Amino acid sequence: MEEEKVILVNINDEVIGTMPKMEAHEKAVLHRAFSVFVLNDNKELMLQQRAHQKYHSPLLWTNTCCSHQRLGETNIAAGSRRLYEEMGFRVPLKELFHFIYKAPFDNGLTEHELDHVMIGYSNETPNINREEVESWKWMKIEDVKADMILHPEIYTIWFKIIFDQFYHYLEEHTL
Repeated sequence: MEEEKVILVNINDEVIGTMPKMEAHEKAVLHRAFSVFVLNDNKELMLQQRAHQKYHSPLLWTNTCCSHQRLGETNIAAGSRRLYEEMGFRVPLKELFHFIYKAPFDNGLTEHELDHVMIGYSNETPNINREEVESWKWMKIEDVKADMILHPEIYTIWFKIIFDQFYHYLEEHTL
């Protein structure tokens, strides 16, 4: 099976090529990614705990799902595909904003992503894919914010970066 490729982009999100995912993370090359946040009617965020066998950030808590777009796939289609693959349900998604971040891991890999952040709403109980997800839970947005301060080591690097921007977006638009 061919290794999954990521879409290389410039800072304007213009496609400049593709590269195997692992190579892009080894070389810290800027590539397109997405992060999905699902909220319920109680304004709780669905968090996932990454599976124990993941090659980076195993067992850390993060947003509902995240991954990389495939060549020719829209951000929304990619988010919907991966949400179903990881969490076992579908919801309409809306793109909120995008930004660039760079985050090194202890294993020598680096995420350097232009990340498209999306939101969806659901009260469903997920049917998690155990290859990808160890566990899941609903948490109030304010509780996530407070817990990140008390226990930053249990959250993924990118979630800590993205959550701040997501929280400010919610403050401006819904809270």
